[in-house]
Amino acid sequence: MTFESILFQEGTDRTAKAELRVPNFFVDLNFDQIVAALTSDKTDYNLTPFFYMPLDNVDAVIFRHEVMQDLETERLCRSIKAFASDMRSVQANLSQLEKRYYEHQKEWWFLDAVNLYGAAVGRLAQDLSQEKYSSRGLRAFCDYVTQYVSSARYLSLIGEAKQLKEALAAIRYSVFIQGPKVDVHHALGKPDYSAEVEATFERFQQGATHEYVFKFSDSPEMNHIEAKILDGVAYLYQDIFLQLTNYFTNNKDFLDPTITAFDREIQFYVAYLDFIAPMKKAGLAFCYPAVSVSRKEVHDKEGFDLALADKLVKKGTIPVCNDFYLKDPERVIVVSGPNQGGKTTFARTFGQLHYLASLGCPVPGTEAQLYLPDTILTHFEREEHMTNLRGKLEDDIVRIHAIFQAATPRSLVIINEIFASTTLRDAISLSRKIAATIMDLDILCVWVTFLDEISALSDKTVSMTSTVVPENPAQRTFKIVRRRADGLAYAMALAEKYRLTYQMIKERTGP
Repeated sequence: MTFESILFQEGTDRTAKAELRVPNFFVDLNFDQIVAALTSDKTDYNLTPFFYMPLDNVDAVIFRHEVMQDLETERLCRSIKAFASDMRSVQANLSQLEKRYYEHQKEWWFLDAVNLYGAAVGRLAQDLSQEKYSSRGLRAFCDYVTQYVSSARYLSLIGEAKQLKEALAAIRYSVFIQGPKVDVHHALGKPDYSAEVEATFERFQQGATHEYVFKFSDSPEMNHIEAKILDGVAYLYQDIFLQLTNYFTNNKDFLDPTITAFDREIQFYVAYLDFIAPMKKAGLAFCYPAVSVSRKEVHDKEGFDLALADKLVKKGTIPVCNDFYLKDPERVIVVSGPNQGGKTTFARTFGQLHYLASLGCPVPGTEAQLYLPDTILTHFEREEHMTNLRGKLEDDIVRIHAIFQAATPRSLVIINEIFASTTLRDAISLSRKIAATIMDLDILCVWVTFLDEISALSDKTVSMTSTVVPENPAQRTFKIVRRRADGLAYAMALAEKYRLTYQMIKERTGP
């Protein structure tokens, strides 16, 4: 039984460490919103740290793709969810155990948890044995759980639990109450006459009568009287209760660590598939991207911002989808165009797609080829802070300098509206130097800017622009298209709308 993890091939990193921190780019790319939304109903599993752990090799990504594709089979996913529900019941029993005061009651909660666990694992093994898998991960886990339920340890654990529960269920005793005194004895074997008494007096019943049936409390906690009665029963049946105590003492670590790790890790896949299901139903496409750590020719068709899509689909609409591609030697997409036209959303989409690919998740789009970066570095506009005593321009320079200190040729950089606070001449000069550094490092980059000149610096830069409705330049299409930026298309559209073109003015002012 060599299975270790359903998330990590080597298994060495499957325990998410508490010191893992939120990546710096999460807020800029709205990835914090994505993670919060898809983990909101799975807080017990602490899935968030898994989203801080991108993969750095192609086969590890493919390993997850295989598992995710298997889980798209409805019957298998239903079995996994049923197992998760069963395991939550086990954990609920164990948490109740910690809250109980009386030892015999603790032992009962423990025994019930073991029986629930045995049934859950047994059902899972049976369900998995009826499926066919394409993924290495699920094939290995199926082999593991099949061998586990046949192991001497499991059979002994579950067999003794079942025997104990049957023995406890067979116990019969009598309680004698006389004033404040309560005595517990072996059952005397006398018949129960309650049914005969009820039948005899039923004929005398006239109209509605007051209900005198006593209802026991639903509280899981025992009161001191119930505890004393249980102590009396334990004294009468010492052999059974001693066996129960020994079972409790000797099997506190009954949960198999590999199975409990699987129960947590598999929820990474389930959570993501559940998150994107409403978007797919609304007509948005997802695909399993081809990935590479060396090839920087990337593309995506019909991509979109996942955080935005989540919000819009809940409101009954969908986002505008966009395409992009880079072919050698192209590395930098320079995005320009009118404000509020979807440029920043496009930049976020580019970053989200590459990070989702590095997590081994399906990405927005009908087809994609993406790069596995060693890190994603972002520069988005920040509010000025009095604490650092830096002006906007100085802050931009300090932050971009920090990015280049951390960047490597395998990094991905996203810049959104830098140097907006300085003169046009200085902005162009500084931007040229930054672009030269990016191109020297051969970094993949999306750069949102008002400087059209950046898009034509070399054969490594390509221009994409946000578009407007030709008849109404104030109306954005949110489509980002690959075309030369000249700064004139938007101006001409506005001039035409307000009849301010040269020809129109000449017609109005001419003789």
